[in-house]
Amino acid sequence: MSGRIVAGAFRSIGACLLLAAALAAAVPVATPAGLVTGLVTGLVPVRVDHHVHLNSPAITAFLPDFCASVKRYGGCDPHLVAPHSPADLLAAMDRAGIRRSVVLSDGYLAESPLMNPQRPDAADIMRAANDWTVGLAHQYSERFSSFIAVDPIRPTALPEIARWRGNSAVAGIKLHLTASGIDLRSDTDLAALATVFHAAADARFAIVIHMRTTKPDYGAADVQRFIRDVLPAAGNTPVQIAHAGGWGGVDKATLSALGAFADAIEAHPERFQHVWFDLSGVWNDKSSDADKQALVGLIRRIGPRYFLPGSDWPYNGDDLADYYNRVYPELPLTTQEWSIIRSNVAPYAKGQ
Repeated sequence: MSGRIVAGAFRSIGACLLLAAALAAAVPVATPAGLVTGLVTGLVPVRVDHHVHLNSPAITAFLPDFCASVKRYGGCDPHLVAPHSPADLLAAMDRAGIRRSVVLSDGYLAESPLMNPQRPDAADIMRAANDWTVGLAHQYSERFSSFIAVDPIRPTALPEIARWRGNSAVAGIKLHLTASGIDLRSDTDLAALATVFHAAADARFAIVIHMRTTKPDYGAADVQRFIRDVLPAAGNTPVQIAHAGGWGGVDKATLSALGAFADAIEAHPERFQHVWFDLSGVWNDKSSDADKQALVGLIRRIGPRYFLPGSDWPYNGDDLADYYNRVYPELPLTTQEWSIIRSNVAPYAKGQ
């Protein structure tokens, strides 16, 4: 196995953990007349980035052990270990004209099964990471919304959610199924995940979930189980599906997962009024035209109002202006569709 691990999207860990060959490209979709195929002119500014990361001091101190552990998968991506401060993020936001960002705690790394052996202070590291991330919302209340992180199959998950209940600086919780080693085909894991969804809803916390697992054939079947067995536990609580159901990058698995959501939303749109999909790191300069066209087709089936701008900063580069003004418009949506998506702001990202 080889590759590099990215904490934000865990893109390349999939290449390491999946023992399958490269996923097949999606069937191309014809380009409708009037579609933008290059840079979009007159772009509506992105005012809220719904998916960014900042490593807390506790996670930064933990990373040498973590990266040593994951050498068996190829090691850590340089973006994970590169230092980035709140000032760096704010400067990138200012250059891009972004007013606010949703900062997601990376505390889930501390208790990840990727860390072997587990640190005896893993829970303390997780809590310290969450403390620091919530502190950002206090210190920069006009610029940051903060999400704590928990591992839904660890005994620490429910107490950690309860610890923050009633704290207005906490916008929600972040769950990372790849990092947690969760199997969406396991009744036990699904039950644990549903319990955490219910706890978050009861605490009035929004939920951001990185859904993709390490199953080689991850896709529609996993989403169908999630929709049936987990999503109802959220009630009307907002749920943000990270990376449009993948782990960054657009491929057969991501398109299969998003396609299952499209099927379900078309059948029962009333059940998904509280669900959004962030478009963080879903395509890049290496994405094929066929995959991008297939993604566009699914966005149209679901509807642009369901999609949120997100960058996964800094894992797709430090320059948010370049990301939103050059990389984003590479997806061939119409100017009107882009205007809707770039203007979308989830309720939990509007600040206190």
